[in-house]
Amino acid sequence: MAHIDLGVDEALNPGIRGLMRFRPETAKPLNALAEALLRAPNSLPAGERELIAAYVSALNECQFCRDSHSAFAAAQLDEGMTLVRQVRADLDTAPVSEKLRALLRIAAATRESGLKVTIDLVDRARAHGATDVEIHDTVLIAAAFSMFNRYVDGLGTLALDDPDGYDESARRIVEHGYTDSV
Repeated sequence: MAHIDLGVDEALNPGIRGLMRFRPETAKPLNALAEALLRAPNSLPAGERELIAAYVSALNECQFCRDSHSAFAAAQLDEGMTLVRQVRADLDTAPVSEKLRALLRIAAATRESGLKVTIDLVDRARAHGATDVEIHDTVLIAAAFSMFNRYVDGLGTLALDDPDGYDESARRIVEHGYTDSV
């Protein structure tokens, strides 16, 4: 049960969904940010951007965001949940491109502290073909999801016990995006 009365059935509105129903005036800009970062046209595929969100959320130990964004990433990646689990388990051996591996390292540094993002990390990403926009967006995804993770966990919201419970939300996000999903 959330730390505050959200006025919704938390089982039907787990995690950030309940919070967004509680404060729709803050939900709108938060969903717009998620839409811009994770779904807007970009040279980095939406599935990889969702994977960055899932990876950061896993590092932050935010069960709701880890599981929901893992499902969202899996729904948009050819390798599905297998790849998501491999990345979360061991980035060094996961079968991803060196560019994505470098971006995920930048994301991990960002979630710890923006000051941990070094020129060496950025240069490594560039050496593997990352653009300035991709590097920018990776940092912003990691920073935003660190905030989202703290928002969800700081108010003690419900996370589903079964990660497969996010499959329907994944279909809705892929089809309609974030601005139409709440």
